[in-house]
Amino acid sequence: MNQIINSSLKTALLIIKLVIPFYLLADILIYFGILQQISFIFEPFTSIMGLSTQVSLSIAAGILFNLYAAIAFAAPLGLTPYEWTILGLFLGIAHALPVENSIMKKLSIPHWYSTLLRLGGGTVAVIILRTLPIHIEGKTLEKETTLPHYASFWEMIGSSLYNASVLAIKIIILITIVIFIMHFIRTKLFKNKNLSVSFSIITGIILGITYGAGVLIAEKDKLTKQELLYVGTFLMIAHSLIEDPLLFVLFGADFWVLVGIRLVLAIIFSYSAVKLYKILGKEF
Repeated sequence: MNQIINSSLKTALLIIKLVIPFYLLADILIYFGILQQISFIFEPFTSIMGLSTQVSLSIAAGILFNLYAAIAFAAPLGLTPYEWTILGLFLGIAHALPVENSIMKKLSIPHWYSTLLRLGGGTVAVIILRTLPIHIEGKTLEKETTLPHYASFWEMIGSSLYNASVLAIKIIILITIVIFIMHFIRTKLFKNKNLSVSFSIITGIILGITYGAGVLIAEKDKLTKQELLYVGTFLMIAHSLIEDPLLFVLFGADFWVLVGIRLVLAIIFSYSAVKLYKILGKEF
């Protein structure tokens, strides 16, 4: 129990350190018009995703840092549930690349492959979502992202701190619940399990890429390069399919769309990677 409490407290502190400063920074950039001035750089990319260019900093923060930073940048923008679903789908696949790509490197999967797979996979996932005949609130709404307006700088600061604190509390509550659930899964359901490719995939899907890859890293010498490539590819597309989607569900994103598309793509990409490896062999 102490381990769970300590883990929850550390996570809560991390969320506070990331969400509140990044949320405040986003509002400051919006207030002074800086975000509107620099966001055009990402316009070709955001246009493919069907999102306003103002979402670009959220995407950049998610790719380079983590989902908490991305959400903090996106929260002040007034996105619709459909836009949150798009953002959650892309960033669910392509987030924290510097850290998580380094983890995959320990499985002998090169950085260039991890980066191209996750950025490309996230883009393909969004394109699929945009073509599906499903209804999510805000899908047919053609509008520019609604930016907040304030009468003064200090009004903006006060409002931003309040909104950021409320968001941080919501995320902390959600993550604390998830931590308790994950602890139960690890200690009760996965206790004394033997290493296997299928087990590492299940672990990664439920607990995240770090746990899934960790299962393999311990005994990676017993697995072939083909097996490592298959599992690594699968996990980079479909990992942490409970915690990560729920962060975006807080803003109205569709949970089943986020999970379903990633699972289907994970199967397709991992199968294709093995086929490609058989053709290229050592040149991969």
